Amino acid sequence: MKAKALFLFILIAAALNCGAAEKPWKHGDLRASDNGMYLQHVDGTPFFWLGDTGWLLPQRLDRDEAQHYLEHSAREGFNVVQVQVLNGVPSFNRYGAMSNPYGWNMNAASRPGYYGYWEHLDHIIDTAERNGIYIGMVCIWGGLVKGGLMSEEEAAVYGKFLGERYRDRKNIIWIIGGDIQGDVKTPVWDALARAIKAYDSNHIMTFHPRGRTVSARWFADRDWIDFHMFQSGHRRYGQRMGNKDYPIPDDTEEDSWMYVDSVRKYKPLRPVLDGEPSYENIPQGLHFADEPLWNDRDVRRYAYWSVFRGACGHTYGNNNIMQFVRPGIPGAYFADGVNKPWYIALDDPGRLQMKHLKHLMLAFPYFDRVGDQSVVLDNGEKYDRIIATRGSDYLLAYNYMGRPMRVDLGKISGKEKKVWTMDPADGSLRYLGKTKDGIYSHTPLPGKDIVLIAIDSEKDFLTPDMKSIPTASTPKSKTDLNE
Repeated sequence: MKAKALFLFILIAAALNCGAAEKPWKHGDLRASDNGMYLQHVDGTPFFWLGDTGWLLPQRLDRDEAQHYLEHSAREGFNVVQVQVLNGVPSFNRYGAMSNPYGWNMNAASRPGYYGYWEHLDHIIDTAERNGIYIGMVCIWGGLVKGGLMSEEEAAVYGKFLGERYRDRKNIIWIIGGDIQGDVKTPVWDALARAIKAYDSNHIMTFHPRGRTVSARWFADRDWIDFHMFQSGHRRYGQRMGNKDYPIPDDTEEDSWMYVDSVRKYKPLRPVLDGEPSYENIPQGLHFADEPLWNDRDVRRYAYWSVFRGACGHTYGNNNIMQFVRPGIPGAYFADGVNKPWYIALDDPGRLQMKHLKHLMLAFPYFDRVGDQSVVLDNGEKYDRIIATRGSDYLLAYNYMGRPMRVDLGKISGKEKKVWTMDPADGSLRYLGKTKDGIYSHTPLPGKDIVLIAIDSEKDFLTPDMKSIPTASTPKSKTDLNE
């Protein structure tokens, strides 16, 4: 009997071990790479941020639902989930527990023996840890601070509470702000960030800004910020929507690549990524139900444009998932929880396709990669723009419209190059053969986005027999209307 029980235990343990997600923090804490452009672990292992906006996860999901969401996210390659720790003062979770039962007296926010608001957040963080996922903690949403619901002094108290509570967790990333400009209540944001950092020096930190802005605009000189974030937002070309103070040129609304460029003028140089692009299944411009919805092809473009320009990762979003709508829980921005509850939206095509970008970026030497538009000849504008990135011995070019393209293979090493195309919708590869150094022309299927891949023929990052990009498990190298 004991032998049978032991055998059953071994089988269960083996099954759990086989299904366990790789823990990225086994390579050490996160930090900026030496060149200031990417994220890495302390042992030099690259970290490509593939995030999901699970904003209302702490408020809307119970324990079982949170587990289902996080397990699904891990299977699809996501390694960061961005959440709103507080979406109200107070906030309430699925169990009716309150975040601030005694205001900003955070010493009384938890009590022994009671599964309260913070215990539920602890459980979510623990579940994410088991699945190899970092929780990007947006400490309090920007509109609450703008509305005067947290003062500079209260921010210091709250920051101390967060820093002390979570400094020893492996899977925390701090996100100050929350859809707000950095010049709104700046002393509050500084106080919150510095209080957290005073008690937690283990975890990296950024600022989530308002639409069409970059955190570097206000916080480039802060010692508490480790990497920058921008929100390219949800508007299509030409959707100025009457704004008097417009932060970008007209008709550039969808040019997510330009935010990566804009950060390079700030010193010190820090990594940057799009923390909120256009969401799958949300109306273009957000505010009108009769507008078309952004779809999987759109979210692919936002991702590839910014990453190929030099971003250190990308965050995906889905209208029905970010607010976890379901029957009985209506959503903002015309999300329909009856027609498509969040657990059905988990399988939306754009969401399932994001992992192919992560696998692609980690298939090549990581830290010498740069965005290089000189690779592309006769480039176009808006949707016709081809975005190229390269290392010393490989280059990648994303062609959204599938238009005829010419690239300069002389930008990378090798007298001969091996050439492929990758379908970003399914990660499939098509080997096109070897070609001599020089200008290479390719005519894809019109209207179909593709990635052109060229590699020094003496390198074996990919082989001609591969049908898809290898899974990114072993990186190749170490070291309101304004919304």
